[in-house]
Amino acid sequence: MRSRASSVALVAGALAVGCSSSSSPGSGHDGGQTSKTPDAGHADSGKADTGSVVHDAGRADAQPDAGAGETGAADSGAGDAGPGDVSLPPCTSGCSASAIEHLVLIVQENHTFDNYFGAYCTAAPGSNPTCTTGPACCEAAPATDPSGASPVLLNDSSNGLYNPNHQQACELSEIDNGKMDMYVTGTSCSGPGNFAIANFSSVGPYWTYATEGSIADRYFQPIVGASSSNDMYLARANFVFVDNSYEPSAKGASCVGGTQMDFTGPTIADLLVGAGVTFGVYAGGYASALAAAPGCGPVPAACPAGFAIYPCEYDPSDIPFEYYSTLSDNPLYMKDISAFATDIAAEKLPAFSYVKAIGYLTEHPGVRDTISGGISFVQSIESAVASSPYAKNTLVLVTWDESGGYFDHVAPPAASTIDNQPYGPRIPLMALGTFAKANTVSHVTMEHSSIVKFVEWNWLGQKTGQLGTRDTVVNNIGSMLDGTKTGIAVPE
Repeated sequence: MRSRASSVALVAGALAVGCSSSSSPGSGHDGGQTSKTPDAGHADSGKADTGSVVHDAGRADAQPDAGAGETGAADSGAGDAGPGDVSLPPCTSGCSASAIEHLVLIVQENHTFDNYFGAYCTAAPGSNPTCTTGPACCEAAPATDPSGASPVLLNDSSNGLYNPNHQQACELSEIDNGKMDMYVTGTSCSGPGNFAIANFSSVGPYWTYATEGSIADRYFQPIVGASSSNDMYLARANFVFVDNSYEPSAKGASCVGGTQMDFTGPTIADLLVGAGVTFGVYAGGYASALAAAPGCGPVPAACPAGFAIYPCEYDPSDIPFEYYSTLSDNPLYMKDISAFATDIAAEKLPAFSYVKAIGYLTEHPGVRDTISGGISFVQSIESAVASSPYAKNTLVLVTWDESGGYFDHVAPPAASTIDNQPYGPRIPLMALGTFAKANTVSHVTMEHSSIVKFVEWNWLGQKTGQLGTRDTVVNNIGSMLDGTKTGIAVPE
């Protein structure tokens, strides 16, 4: 994600407000937590913005969003919830429209769909399969790129040694108006390492997740360029700045450098908290950053790079919510990654958890980061949920912030009609757990803003577009979910 090696890995911790009667993960409601509602409009002045049934009868009157989608479908509304609906007392705040009471979003870094699933999928490149079951229903990466070059093997070694240029200017030239033909040759930032495909030995656990759950093969990076600009779409569903232009004025920023700037909201987190829905961020390295502030924390012995900077330190710019004063370093919402397991055990998992590893566990190319280290991190989060009572009411999503400058053979969509920013290459999105359609490939065009749209639909009265940004037009994630398990059809 970082385009500079002198950053810091981040995340941020979590917890917020409560829902209703009980905090038990099997009860159908979050509860027992209270919090002040943050001021969604406040920010520094002068800073320009460039399986269990969990339904209740009180939700049926929420009105679905009828707006059309930029990338396709509008919210279609949905039917009544599943069996057992009337057995629960009415929920007065923080309730989910579906049986999905909790969302855990894990954000890794800098890889394309072809990088990780180009050798998993078996359909011919360019064949546009319409089936949705298994690897025969998604396109394999091409044997050669448009220049005739063959891919290099993407594994722990190659991932740790080479970091492609992924600044916006470079990626636009490589995409070449959708020709996708200048990654290996043709520009000053082209190179053979930009065309890299992993095999089962490299990413086998992710292929297993794809068969157990669902993957999306038309999930695109929301803006061409580096990490922070793309992360912002997970908070605002909108353009804020290009590349990694700014650092937030948050703990850990002094160890990263760069121009600090905060922005006005609201973010999806502000909307949730204002509606009494719990939210939190769990970040690798965050506790160390807090303890060391304003200095820098010690270098973890497990960090292969051994730097007192990124990827061995927490970087607040990896957490989009850190750019907003209503949320930044607020202990109600920000926690160290170690608190994730603690909060599960204490039955305090927020409705929406944003999970970010410390940099060396994000799979970020270069600086000696390994893919296997990142996979182990994702597995630890997924298994913590799967082995807990939360398994029956939690959806786990895994995505990557952006493409990292790697080749992908599918051309991005046209620029967004909302903010006129160009889409980047495909990145992976996986849906895991009880609610994911097993062994399914979604072909619905989506991006980070689609996750924001789902959060609005599921926890904010089925009314999407409340941020007034790309959440008004993008597709929802229903194509990846099993309607027989969600109890109500999540829109596609």
